[in-house]
Amino acid sequence: VQLQASGGGLVQPGGSLRLSCLISGDISSINVMGWYCQAPGKQREFVATITRGGSTFYTDSVKGRFTISRDNAKNTVYLQMNSLKPEDTAVYYCKVSFGLGPPKWGQGTQVTVSS
Repeated sequence: VQLQASGGGLVQPGGSLRLSCLISGDISSINVMGWYCQAPGKQREFVATITRGGSTFYTDSVKGRFTISRDNAKNTVYLQMNSLKPEDTAVYYCKVSFGLGPPKWGQGTQVTVSS
């Protein structure tokens, strides 16, 4: 399984971005897909996940602003980010978890929120 994240960029406060993570390879054993972020000088943190069954979970700071979704036909998981704040600035990573074995991470995509 390979993950390719895209969609980051520079946006003004209050703006929106949509991140995409294209998943290639055998996806049949993936249980959970998610997004994490890492700001400069900080540890990587959980942002949002979506399970095989479609349940979604968010960290408190993004609830009501971010939406995680997936398109099974396109093997892609998305993170719609609205009402962006400067504190959302980070490198965003997609991750998939399997029933067995270690998770798989994609490369990061930089999100910068600044006026």
